[in-house]
Amino acid sequence: MEVNQQRLVDEFLELVTIDSSPKDERLIADALLAKMKALGFTVTEDDAGEKIGGTAGNIIGVLEGQKDAPALLFCAHMDRVHPGLGIKPQINNGVITSDGTTILAADDVAGVVAILEAVRVIQEQKIPHGRLEILFTVAEEGGLFGAKSVDPSHFKAKAGYFMDALGPVGTIVTAAPAQKGLKATIHGKAAHAGVAPEEGISAILVAAQAITKMKLGRIDSETTSNIGIIKGGVATNIIPDLVELQGEARSRNNGKLDQQMDHMVEIIKATCAEHGVKTDITVDHSYSAFGLAEDDYVVSLAVKAAKALGLEPTIESTGGGSDANIINGYGIPSVVLGVGYTNVHTTSEAITIEQLVTAAKYVLSIITTS
Repeated sequence: MEVNQQRLVDEFLELVTIDSSPKDERLIADALLAKMKALGFTVTEDDAGEKIGGTAGNIIGVLEGQKDAPALLFCAHMDRVHPGLGIKPQINNGVITSDGTTILAADDVAGVVAILEAVRVIQEQKIPHGRLEILFTVAEEGGLFGAKSVDPSHFKAKAGYFMDALGPVGTIVTAAPAQKGLKATIHGKAAHAGVAPEEGISAILVAAQAITKMKLGRIDSETTSNIGIIKGGVATNIIPDLVELQGEARSRNNGKLDQQMDHMVEIIKATCAEHGVKTDITVDHSYSAFGLAEDDYVVSLAVKAAKALGLEPTIESTGGGSDANIINGYGIPSVVLGVGYTNVHTTSEAITIEQLVTAAKYVLSIITTS
């Protein structure tokens, strides 16, 4: 099974130079709509853009099969993190990078082109396949908003493969945590910091004391927690009367997740009570966990397809969330596959041409092995 390396690399270079960001994927969505129609897909753009206040919806493509095999879903996301505009890709010694002023957006353009190239090969070589479903999502970064907005009735897939994991091709992520988000507003009492500081109650001080009492970072092998945003204060000569905190907890164990979030909430409440101030706290369920066994069809097919390429598959769990968390929740067993990119979300992001080619071959192997 050979892919067209030059075509694959050229398409990667083309797509990373098309500006895209969370909730503003219109340009790349238009490019992918045209490509999928040319490949013979029945293509739909859903209303996710309207739901989330974006410029484009999720792209859903269906290619009916010629053999009796379980329907497969392949997914990648169209958005990218900042700084991701005006990308100028470069190739040196078989490694693709940006010019150092932006990310490369291999996360997740590498996933997109791997899927497209695999489809082109099966069509060119007239390789029989089952029903293929493609989902290119919007606004994955920072909230999985596109996947959360998609209508699962579009899909008949028995297995989903999300081209969006760290690690070399052959990495198969079978478990990921649930996440809960925390927002807390602490109400202090304003006063002049130089004339009468004793008359005020610093909301920043209360927040700081609460944070230092919390168990944060790595809680155990399944659980993490973080306070990531603190906003408050207007001037150095005013005792701050308002602070907003935003944080999260994640765990692959729902009981541990609830326990950690309850701990964070109670610490904030107790600390505010000690200082005689009020707090408003909101906790939201961001996404659910998933965990799949090695003998589940979606996993066993991924393992078999990797071995067919001469790869040594590696089954892993992760502490990060992805669109696969949402799609698993819709009842489609899904794993996340390593695409081979490195240093994602930084200006040092890179992918080798070898890994890009292997990713496309892996998609092709999954389709032909099913």
